[in-house]
Amino acid sequence: MSVATPAPVRTAVRPPAAAPRRRARVRVSTVVMTVGVAIATLVALLPLFIVLFTAFKPTAEVNAFPPTLLPDAWTTANFERIFSDLPFARLIGNSFLFAGGVTLFAVTFDALAAYALARIDFRGRKLMLVAIVATLMIPFQATLVPVYQIVSDLGWVNSFAGLIAPRAADAFGIFFLRQFFVALPRDLDNAARIDGASELRVFWQIILPNARPAILTLAIFIFVNNWNDLLWPLVFTTERDMGTITSGLTQLTGPGGIVPYGVMMAGSLVAVVPLVLAFMLVQRKFIESIATTGLK
Repeated sequence: MSVATPAPVRTAVRPPAAAPRRRARVRVSTVVMTVGVAIATLVALLPLFIVLFTAFKPTAEVNAFPPTLLPDAWTTANFERIFSDLPFARLIGNSFLFAGGVTLFAVTFDALAAYALARIDFRGRKLMLVAIVATLMIPFQATLVPVYQIVSDLGWVNSFAGLIAPRAADAFGIFFLRQFFVALPRDLDNAARIDGASELRVFWQIILPNARPAILTLAIFIFVNNWNDLLWPLVFTTERDMGTITSGLTQLTGPGGIVPYGVMMAGSLVAVVPLVLAFMLVQRKFIESIATTGLK
């Protein structure tokens, strides 16, 4: 009696040709993306390179045609002139006081207003939020003359009070922080209120520690915008010693009213250095802030 043996099972084996093709596609896409990022980076950094190299060019090379990127004769005369022709150390200090003061007050008042609009239920809250957001649609130039009239009536022209007080709160900052506060769980502050915590204590010990990414992001944007602002210091300061770096550079003129672009580029380069150093110090926190602010 013979025992039937089962027929051998045949398994189809696919040829390993798809893996190399997939790897080749990945390598091509990686190369294309790398080249694209490199080109975009060079285009973005080109103006900074022009400012850097022009700051070290003598006047003859700055005005030469056709222009060149690298200087033939490197010189530091432009940097020496910004400190001899302008009270540059005073202008730097004014810029720090102006931008830092606006940042401190704006972040404080924006956070308090955003907390009230996001976490406290009161009548007219939605209408107030709509009114604040509506102010973002009004051009800045439309309110410049009335604000200047108010500052002039208060006697705050050529003072840090006149520079800082009108910008002590910002509609965008209120809306930005309000959106972040709304996304935080309400169980946190409700539990604190049950334990007897006041609204100020809830704001200080519960909301602010969880909103550090958003607050840091807003503070950096406010500081950079006010540090680079030109029109506001020009309007509210008429004395040379009360100007900022941006407004002080406009006072540089050569013989016959010719603008010394080499000196202005040197001043602009010095003005950028504090921003670069500040960003390098908070780079990791800033990137984390951008990432976590977008989460819901």
